[in-house]
Amino acid sequence: MAQAPGFLVTERLVKRFDEALAVDEVSLSIAKGEIFALLGSSGCGKSTLLRMLAGFETPSSGRILLGGQDVAAMPPYERPVNMMFQSYALFPHLDVWENVAFGLKREGMPKAEVRQRTEEMLSLVQLAAFAKRKPHQLSGGQQQRVALARSLAKKPKLLLLDEPLGALDKKLREQTQFELVNIIERVGVTVVMVTHDQEEAMTMANRIAVMSKGRVLQVGTPEEIYEYPANRFVADFIGNVNLLEGRLSVDEVDRCAIDTGVGEIHVGHGVSGTLNMPVALAVRPEKIEISKRRPDQAGPNLFQGRVREIAYVGSYNSYIVVTSDGTRVKITEANTSRQEHSEITWEDEVYFWWSTGAGVVLRD
Repeated sequence: MAQAPGFLVTERLVKRFDEALAVDEVSLSIAKGEIFALLGSSGCGKSTLLRMLAGFETPSSGRILLGGQDVAAMPPYERPVNMMFQSYALFPHLDVWENVAFGLKREGMPKAEVRQRTEEMLSLVQLAAFAKRKPHQLSGGQQQRVALARSLAKKPKLLLLDEPLGALDKKLREQTQFELVNIIERVGVTVVMVTHDQEEAMTMANRIAVMSKGRVLQVGTPEEIYEYPANRFVADFIGNVNLLEGRLSVDEVDRCAIDTGVGEIHVGHGVSGTLNMPVALAVRPEKIEISKRRPDQAGPNLFQGRVREIAYVGSYNSYIVVTSDGTRVKITEANTSRQEHSEITWEDEVYFWWSTGAGVVLRD
């Protein structure tokens, strides 16, 4: 998605709790209409950052610009921002219609407009038929859509989602991800969501900021984050990865090589580094081929090892292959046919290989 000038901008945003630094000089630029994810493990600062955007926490320093206006010192009720919590925070004694209408009534909106906006929101989330039900009479996914309708009813310029699907089971979460994105895109609201679930961030967001220890380590599209991680932490945090440590032995504009315990690994890009400097190669398990027979055309990155572990995961098989120096390499192989049965079993000697374009050299 082409980036328009930042609609939501944070400039060197800092939040300290006593001596603890929860958010450390975070600068972001988020486009109007974008779905932007803050991704990281517990304690990385993502929820504190979201609470500062909402106005529930005051920054220690830095600025928050929304549509060009600095809102960092503005109380939550004055900001054109709404936040949807993981618990949904629905009123149990009110029916669905009243839950959605609650904020509009509090604002003193005329009754006819309240009715029209509420019905419009319930239609948007496909819950008009459930208007008279209480929250406990709904499924988790339906409750989530009621909370979304209530959050969107006041037409906020910015919608904040705190672990929006965290209360749902895996199957329902996967289904709801697409529903939620479709609704948000129809409304056109700008969204910042917090999640620790990589798949949720990859599925829903236009761009992702990976956070650790209060800092943003990388911002990019899901593809950029997965295929071109900026450092070891991002590579290891997003999906499965093999990190093969070694030293730079060749470094040219369009290629380099790394001496590792597995052998010399050739890579199809240069790193502009210093020979013999420590680096790591990140290669995803699904990009590695495996066979009991030596391949005719494998290229330079061909290695051998012994199968120590096998896991059948339905859509793919997962292998742990241990090389002569003790390096453990994870390899996944897709199950493309119901009748397919891999000939590889435990303790087999195997060959494994990948193309020079499959891996990324990481210096940090």
